[in-house]
Amino acid sequence: MKILFSAGESSGDQHAANMFLELRELQPDIIGMGMGGAKMAQAGIDIRYDSGNIAVIGVVEVIKHYPEIRRALTLMQQLVASERPDLLVCVDYKEFNFKLARYAKKLGIKVLFYVSPQVWAWRPGRVKTYGAVIDMMAVIFPFETVYYDAEKVPVRYVGHPSVDKVHPRFNQTDALLHFGLDKTKPIVGLLPGSRANEIKSLLPVMLAAAGKVEAGLPGCQFVLPQADSISDALLEEYLSESPLAVTVIKNQPYDVIQCCDSVMTSSGTATLEIALLKVPMVIVYKLSPFTYWLGTKLVKTPYIGLPNIVLGKGIIKELIQHEATAENLSAEVFRILTDKAYADELRENLGQVKQQLGQGGGSKNMALLALEMLSLYKP
Repeated sequence: MKILFSAGESSGDQHAANMFLELRELQPDIIGMGMGGAKMAQAGIDIRYDSGNIAVIGVVEVIKHYPEIRRALTLMQQLVASERPDLLVCVDYKEFNFKLARYAKKLGIKVLFYVSPQVWAWRPGRVKTYGAVIDMMAVIFPFETVYYDAEKVPVRYVGHPSVDKVHPRFNQTDALLHFGLDKTKPIVGLLPGSRANEIKSLLPVMLAAAGKVEAGLPGCQFVLPQADSISDALLEEYLSESPLAVTVIKNQPYDVIQCCDSVMTSSGTATLEIALLKVPMVIVYKLSPFTYWLGTKLVKTPYIGLPNIVLGKGIIKELIQHEATAENLSAEVFRILTDKAYADELRENLGQVKQQLGQGGGSKNMALLALEMLSLYKP
């Protein structure tokens, strides 16, 4: 059996990789190929297009990269036609994968879509649109199924993959020792994102905020878990201009995060992972002015941070667009580091996020669902 995967971003690359590893455990002779990154390649998927070239977010950013995105889509459509996979698994990367799914559906290829569009936040009409081009929607939040059930679109809640993924290798004491960090002094994490355009817009403001925090709390330590999709050269471009000492650590994000007393993070899956480790954070995000303006007209949810969305309340401070300043960012981090009662309240609320997401098993559930669609497994 042959599965074609299509993942366009760092988080999708990880989700697809974990799913394929589970598939190989259950069905060792299954073949995987498609679009993705380093994690998928390590898992044994034959990468035909490196998704790092098209990992962008925002209307303006997508327009800038449109020729390359179009080239990637054409290549993937050619793969669908030439390889005739038994199943196409589209992981996130919504608009691109919608077009790919529609093409595959016309050729009679089964389509499993993993990670629903945020229909609860904007354009709920997409439920019907996506329902017309897929055979199954696998959702990662329990509250998402009702939207698809209402339109009679096949849907399965598989669990959030982060619940299984977020497990540090070391305990906190050993991790501190391993990274050479001093537990008697505050430790602040910088997570500027997994896309190049996020680094460019968020890392400078995070470094400026870190400088203000350090001025108020001398001896404060700063760590940056580097995303696989971000090059050393890109980070160095900004870190070399900062007088701060920032420890950059690769391949161990959860060990790094658990050492932190506070984290500045971009919006996205990282916020959920930090929440699962119960580390107080502040969410910061910037988009192009046009993308932000469009978002204010379309998005119906009051929050962008996943912990806030899961709990339905604004427990984590969100600094978006014009509010994403070094002053605002440093003020929230300083409060977390100096107000114990406030930090403890944040940790208590973050503990509820894990309860809402349940026991996990998302990657294995996805593997079983794929095998079910291939008639290789009967629940």
